[in-house]
Amino acid sequence: MKINPEYKTLAWQGLWKNNPGLVQLLGLCPLLAVTSTVVNALGLGIATMFVLICSNATVSAIRQWVPKEIRIPIFVLIIATFVTCVQLLMNAFTYDLYQSLGIFLPLIVTNCAIIGRAEAYASKNPIKQSSFDGLMMGLGFLAVLVVLGAIREVLGQGTLFDGANLLLGQWATGLRVEIYQLDSQFLLMILPPGAFIAMGFLIAGKNIIDHKIAQAKPKKLEQAIERVRVNFEN
Repeated sequence: MKINPEYKTLAWQGLWKNNPGLVQLLGLCPLLAVTSTVVNALGLGIATMFVLICSNATVSAIRQWVPKEIRIPIFVLIIATFVTCVQLLMNAFTYDLYQSLGIFLPLIVTNCAIIGRAEAYASKNPIKQSSFDGLMMGLGFLAVLVVLGAIREVLGQGTLFDGANLLLGQWATGLRVEIYQLDSQFLLMILPPGAFIAMGFLIAGKNIIDHKIAQAKPKKLEQAIERVRVNFEN
């Protein structure tokens, strides 16, 4: 089964090349404030991904009937509707995590990554592609949240998946892993300044990888040209 090149491009854009957190640097307020643990990061990331997918699909479905002059207020209204749905669901089924995320859950409404995708992509493309774009952008954002949360939790508390029961229920209490013991928490990593530092290292790491990939491409191209030349001469 051949995969549509457009979906490959959307996946590459959302997960790596145009990642909302590492490249566009959007949604940094909740990203840096909430990611003190992996569980908090997962909760916010899944909520954001759900809103991205639903808002993209809805905006795409009604794009032909939305006047250009009022499109942004309508997009915000759509996003706010799905954020409210997420809040009610988390309040009902994961109340402790809902309290832990606090004000940053309703602030998903103002996340520029969601509004930006609605304006830049969903308002111009069919529902299927727009939904997939929301999924990939959401997964890219979720991945950054989880990696950042893991770094901060390990360095700050010496644990991993602490409080997993807040998201998954009491059975998940056993998922908590104590990597090493600390006499007291490393506050720099627990607090937002530590998130800025860790985020800087993540962005630097991505830039290094991109640079190495860019350097490798010309060599591959030269090798391919050389092979063609040899075959042509033969």
